[in-house]
Amino acid sequence: MTDRRLTPANARVAARTLQPDPPRPGDRRRYTDGTPACVTDPVTDLCAAPDGPRDRQLLFGAPVTVFEHHAGWAFVQATDDSYVGYVAQAAIGPERTATHRVKTRATHAYTAPDMKSPDRCLLPLGARVTVDAVVGRFASTSLGFVPRNHLAPTDSPEDDPVSVAERLLGAPYLWGGNSSLGIDCSGLVQIACHACAMACPGDSDMQERALGITLPPGTAPDRGDLLFWKGHVAWVSDPDSLLHANAHHMAVAHEPLDRALARIADQGDGPVTRHARLHRAR
Repeated sequence: MTDRRLTPANARVAARTLQPDPPRPGDRRRYTDGTPACVTDPVTDLCAAPDGPRDRQLLFGAPVTVFEHHAGWAFVQATDDSYVGYVAQAAIGPERTATHRVKTRATHAYTAPDMKSPDRCLLPLGARVTVDAVVGRFASTSLGFVPRNHLAPTDSPEDDPVSVAERLLGAPYLWGGNSSLGIDCSGLVQIACHACAMACPGDSDMQERALGITLPPGTAPDRGDLLFWKGHVAWVSDPDSLLHANAHHMAVAHEPLDRALARIADQGDGPVTRHARLHRAR
């Protein structure tokens, strides 16, 4: 059974890689390679259907392949994790090669290289911009002037995903969220992994299947490990505590490990289903 989250096909169009040979009788879909593009809103929802529920979110500068524009929506596949869905057409623009990513919890783009000038928008952690010039303490981008010390080159990954995730402590919980404005458990894992140049799927069930090596039951947790439950995932921030975006706190929060294990079991979500250790630079 195909996973619609990873299958770039709808009733009208599909990726050329899915074209059957020989053609199926009655198949009227258009098969296409799609068009490279990128996200031009600071944060935009990636929806399961036009006007449908949010599956995930994409941030400014995220590269996508557009397979169709229809009725104000773009049918896309995200380059970073292959997630498929619908994005408001107005949030998609021409392909652009990003040079830098936002490394702080959030930052502003200003109309001038001056912190007192009007701000144009807020950019969350993980957004990607193209720097075309440096003016004093600011980087000039298509959105405006961004503080240089809030940016890092896209080719200079970080080495501790937990330290990235900790920048979002207190960020509100949002189902399907991927930014400091609102984030869920799998979003917190993905944003930290991507900052460290580690491939990471979008949802916790995908992450449980794909990330790291499985450790035997009873293995002592270490910083940077992941614990999975049915429908949930958390970072191990130290051997005695978790860091996760969760509906109990409705925020990204630290929580004592033993207390979290008991609370999650008591609320009916069962025991840990997988303990994973990521392959990463130390």
